[in-house]
Amino acid sequence: MSAIAYYLLLPLIYALSLLPFRVLYLVSDAVYVLLYYVMGYRKKVVLQNLRNSFPDKSEAEIQRICKDFYHYLCDLFLETFKTLTISKSAMVKHCSFTPATVALFNKLEEEKKSAVLVMGHKGNWEWAGNTFSILCRQQLYVIYHPLANKHFNGLMYGMRTRFGTKLIAMQDTFRDMVQNRNEVNATAFIADQAPQPKTAQWLTFLNQETPVFKGTEKIAQKMNYPVVYVTVQREKRGYYTVVAEMLTATPSGEKDGAITIAHTRKLEEDIVAQPATWLWSHKRWKHKRTALI
Repeated sequence: MSAIAYYLLLPLIYALSLLPFRVLYLVSDAVYVLLYYVMGYRKKVVLQNLRNSFPDKSEAEIQRICKDFYHYLCDLFLETFKTLTISKSAMVKHCSFTPATVALFNKLEEEKKSAVLVMGHKGNWEWAGNTFSILCRQQLYVIYHPLANKHFNGLMYGMRTRFGTKLIAMQDTFRDMVQNRNEVNATAFIADQAPQPKTAQWLTFLNQETPVFKGTEKIAQKMNYPVVYVTVQREKRGYYTVVAEMLTATPSGEKDGAITIAHTRKLEEDIVAQPATWLWSHKRWKHKRTALI
């Protein structure tokens, strides 16, 4: 059945990817009405996450952010399909890197230093990877969770690697990074999902006790790769800017937990500044610290 669904949907997905942006966003508006008003997709989760994260905001403000988030989510969904057919020039136009960001990655490449990139599910992270592979000289690897449906996993794999990005399944991360240590590369971790409580570092994040992955820090320290924080800012509909900054050039010399704290604080600042463009539908706080007792 999964194969049948895939082959039935594939022509529609390609048709969506070929639409001009102005038409694509008209489709997105229609999807928003269906998702928000008709289906109410994870609306309770989104609203609870927002209320807990922003206790000082009024209910009207929370509702406004919630609606803006669903508009963004629908855009993100269709923008991802656009990757199937978008040109390099259009990709760079719609998801640009600041000059300082390009200069940072050029400097690392010239110094023959590989890097660990850490970011969150904010803005259009899929497009950010595509633009990196177009503009930057390093080989980009992205850590990912393979989808259970092998057909749709293959489709996503093709979209993510179309401009030269390579993927590493999460369970193979350290092994593959060791195998790739003789090339100058960058490995991107999206580090804002919910890890198992017993292996997490617990921090206050968006006014809540939150478990955070320690794996990004541990791997960066073992490889002693500079850690670069990356954020994707939405400028307007269909346009994003990628900004990167060095968190530490020598992770092996950092105190335990310091890198995890640093990238979590950066992400929190970015979410507060542009709250509608983070993945609020994710059950980020499904684990509680009391579960450890």
